[in-house]
Amino acid sequence: MAVYLDYNASAPIDERVLEKMTEVYRFHYGNADSRTHVFGTDAKEIVSASRRTLAELLGVDSTDVFFTSGSTESNNMAILGLLDYALESGRNHFITTSIEHKSVLEAMKHLQEKGCRVDFVSPDASGRIKASQILDLVTDKTLLVSLMHVNSETGVIQPIEEIGAALAETKTYFHIDATQSFGKLNDCLRNTRYDMLSVTAHKLGGPQGVGAFILRRDRTYRRPPIKPLLYGGQQERGYRPGTTPVALVAGFALAAKLCDQEEARHMEKCSAIKKDFLSAVAGLEYTLNGDQKHVLPTTINISFHGVDAEGIFLAVKEDYAFSNGSACSSGSHAPSYVLTAMGLDERRISEAVRISWNHNTEADFTALVNYIKSMTD
Repeated sequence: MAVYLDYNASAPIDERVLEKMTEVYRFHYGNADSRTHVFGTDAKEIVSASRRTLAELLGVDSTDVFFTSGSTESNNMAILGLLDYALESGRNHFITTSIEHKSVLEAMKHLQEKGCRVDFVSPDASGRIKASQILDLVTDKTLLVSLMHVNSETGVIQPIEEIGAALAETKTYFHIDATQSFGKLNDCLRNTRYDMLSVTAHKLGGPQGVGAFILRRDRTYRRPPIKPLLYGGQQERGYRPGTTPVALVAGFALAAKLCDQEEARHMEKCSAIKKDFLSAVAGLEYTLNGDQKHVLPTTINISFHGVDAEGIFLAVKEDYAFSNGSACSSGSHAPSYVLTAMGLDERRISEAVRISWNHNTEADFTALVNYIKSMTD
C-alpha cells in the first residue's frame, strides 16, 4: 500500500479523536438546540465545552468561536460577510495575496464584480510576502486584509505578527487563514493581533466537515460588521444556522487540544522526517521551492530537474501518495498558480511536487529516488 504523504490536503484521523466521536455518536445524540429535554442539554454542554477548549487554545473568549463546516466556509464568511458594509460605508478596498487558497481568491473576485477594489499582492521567488507590500497599500478606504498564515503548497510561513501589529493601529480588519498553521504554530497565533481567523479540523487529526470562524471584538467590544451568508436558524448566535454536528465538534476540540499539548514533539519528529528525505535525495539535481528559513518542517515543495511531476505521480503511485498543489486545484492540469505567482519558470513548475507528512509518518524514499535516477541517468 502506498505511503500517504499528502497531509496538507487532509490528515488521517487520530484514533483518540475517533474514539471520542464514536462515544458521542452512540451516547450523546441529542440536538444541541433542543432546550426541552436532557438529551439536548447534554449535547449543548459538549458543544459548549468544545468551544471553550478552542477558545483557550487560541487565547480568545469562547463567545468569539463560531463553528462552521471548515476553513472554506470561514474564509467566505470573513470576506463576503463584509460586502454589504463595504458598499454602504464606501470602505470598499480589500487586500490579499495571489497565493491564497481558492476560497479567498474566488471570494475576492466576487467582491470585484460587486464594485469593490481588491489588490492581489504577489511574493518573489521566496514565496514569502513582505509586510511592507501589504502595509504600503493600506488607506483609510481599506476595510480588510486577508492573509494565509502558512501556504498550503510551499509551507512558507507569512509574517502575520508584524502585519497584525501594524494593522491594529488602523481601522482595517485583519483576517488570517490559519488552516495549515493551527496545531503547529499556536504560540504565534496566540501572540498575533487579528480580528478574524479561519481554522479547520481535518488538517490536524480531526474529522472532515467541521471548522471554526473566530470573530473577535475590538476595544469597544464591537465585532467586525459581518452579515451571515446563510439563513434559517439562530444557531451560532445567528452567524451560522444549521444543526450543530456535536460529534464533529467534540472531535475537533480534542484533536486541537492534543496537537497543542504535543506540538513540540510533533514538530521535532517532522523535522527529522524532512532531514531523512533530504538525505535520501542527496545527489539528485533538484530545487526546493520557497524560502527554507521560513517553511514548516511538515512540507517540502521540490522540483526534480528534468523530471515531469505528472510522470512521477504515475510511476510511483503504488509506493507514495502526494500531490503537486492544494487539494482545491490539484484535479486540474493547469500550472500551479502559487508557483506561477512566485515568478518561477514554466519548466520548474512542471517539475514540482508537494510532499507533506506528520509526526506518525514512516517512509522509505528509495523507490522515489530510484525513479528520479532512472529518468536522469
